[in-house]
Amino acid sequence: MSFPQTARNSIDIGPVVIFPIITVVCIVLFFMYYRKISLPLPGTMEWIDRNIQKPQFTFLSSRYAMEKKDAAPLTVIIALFAFLALYQLGDTYAPQSFFQFTQERSQITIELDDHETINSLMYYTGLWTGHYTLEFSADGESWLEQGRQGNRDTEESPSPAMNQAHSQLFKWLHAELSADNPPIRYIRVTASRSPIELGEMALFDSNGVLVHRSRITSPGAPELFDEQNLVPEAPTYLNSMYFDEIYHGRTALEHIRRINPYETTHPPLGKSIISASISIFGMTPFGWRFIGAVFGVIMLAVLYILIKNMFGKTFVAVCGTMLLGFDFMRFVQTRIATIDTYGVFFILLSYFFIYRYITTDAEAPLKESLAPLALAGISFGLGCASKWIVPYAAVGLAAIYVIRLVMLGNYYKEEDLPDFSGYLKRTLLWSVLFFVVIPAIIYCMSYIPVGLARGLTIRDGMLWNGEFYRIIWNNQVLMFNYHSGLEAEHVYSSRWWQWILNARPILYYNSFAGGVRSSFGAFGNPVVWWGGFIAMIAMAIRAVKYRDERALFIVIGYLSQLLPWVVVTRVVFIYHYFPSTLFLVLALAHVFDAIVERCQGRYKQAVYGYTAAAGALFFMFYPALSGMSAPHWYFRHLLRWIPQAWPF
Repeated sequence: MSFPQTARNSIDIGPVVIFPIITVVCIVLFFMYYRKISLPLPGTMEWIDRNIQKPQFTFLSSRYAMEKKDAAPLTVIIALFAFLALYQLGDTYAPQSFFQFTQERSQITIELDDHETINSLMYYTGLWTGHYTLEFSADGESWLEQGRQGNRDTEESPSPAMNQAHSQLFKWLHAELSADNPPIRYIRVTASRSPIELGEMALFDSNGVLVHRSRITSPGAPELFDEQNLVPEAPTYLNSMYFDEIYHGRTALEHIRRINPYETTHPPLGKSIISASISIFGMTPFGWRFIGAVFGVIMLAVLYILIKNMFGKTFVAVCGTMLLGFDFMRFVQTRIATIDTYGVFFILLSYFFIYRYITTDAEAPLKESLAPLALAGISFGLGCASKWIVPYAAVGLAAIYVIRLVMLGNYYKEEDLPDFSGYLKRTLLWSVLFFVVIPAIIYCMSYIPVGLARGLTIRDGMLWNGEFYRIIWNNQVLMFNYHSGLEAEHVYSSRWWQWILNARPILYYNSFAGGVRSSFGAFGNPVVWWGGFIAMIAMAIRAVKYRDERALFIVIGYLSQLLPWVVVTRVVFIYHYFPSTLFLVLALAHVFDAIVERCQGRYKQAVYGYTAAAGALFFMFYPALSGMSAPHWYFRHLLRWIPQAWPF
């Protein structure tokens, strides 16, 4: 018996061991190649120049412009990843009419046209939490309560048949029905609280066939049976909310309906952005996810332009952008209705504009540098109003800004240019406006939906009302206390060093039936994350040893997003590493650029191969990223690279 067990284990873990080993070996070989081509060229005096004539650090990098030849590859990238983002994103339909139980009407009775044996019941939840007592009757007088029966010895009452907890909003759910129910004609639903909303009910007879609306004489509440064509075969991620969508997607609807929001542990702007999407497409899975997917695609366009500005090579811009496109984290995180996407997008936009600022010609008039500086500040403000991960970027942006001004002062002195002190004073004054005043205004304006929900109106002077700013202040205190004092534990929590190793994904959705799985979670493409961290180490070396200002820019951005999490003691998750992945990709783009520069035409195989490897892993892991159904063995034997940590 021991031999078959050993053989079976070898089959189970074989691919799990082989694939990561192959990936690590390929990454190591790639960076060995990078190291080799970075050495002084044989037969030259380059080694002397490197040791004697070290380059002067200026932080006044040149900026390369976009060209006509960039239009085609950028269009293809946008089209490809837009298709991947929107494909099977979620149903474009869901119940839109909801019956609201109130104190005056906390109970409804449904009458069928004849006696039916109800085999199962599905219901679609709406706003607010509670539960419903579900009762069946054959004559309208004697009622049998449904639900899991209690313990007779302890005299427990039956569990509610229809629950609507915080984690169950805007989902299709199955009611808990008692076994062996006799034929019935009446159904009574009683809400445990008010208000509470229910969107739709679906009754299935003894043959598992949906009881048609025509077979219901009195629906009790017409809203519960007016969209029967939308009843799905089963609850899935395509027709229901999952993970933190139950907070952010719900709050987005509350903003639209001017209801005091339930989720107040993050600033409102990200949820308001989701509101805009819902206003267009309705309160449907596609509606609450669409705008995040679009931001995830626009993110690629911004990155493409940034890489082209930094390195000036279309080839490098294409391959670098494809790496972020193929990164698992970006794909998964931008396809769910949470607010991380918007914070990360505005972080990228802030660094994009700050790079354009520091690459403004040193002798150009001040007004030429004000536009990118203003846009960097506005992007920063929009990000802060979306999620508090963005203020971490302030440290990196400030460091880059200060280094730029110091280097600019040295340049003015060396070139004997006049009036740097006046230039500096004017720059600092404008910077206060761009990075303090305007972001503060944006942040406060993001609370307008909250003010409207509290009964304030712009017409009646909300923006000048002290109560509006008390609401804002009280929410800041609440958020700080919540995040600083959170002591919760979670099975998928992880620490910052595990993010670097890609060692602890978080599973967002999982469905398993008949040997087939549908699941997805947030983690990184190993080629991007493992190779990107090695590239980041190379950037740190280049910044110190070779005074490489572009490498320093990348390192500052990476550390400003990662280091704060080193000292955070509250429960955190791998998606908090999402902003840092932007700089992993920039570090790899820098490596690609160096290979192109040094290899004189012999670079394509290495860079194309590395990019293709990222793409190959993306499509290999696609079932674990998209919810696509696949055999359980595929997840178990091919995708669970770290058996005790990767939950696939």
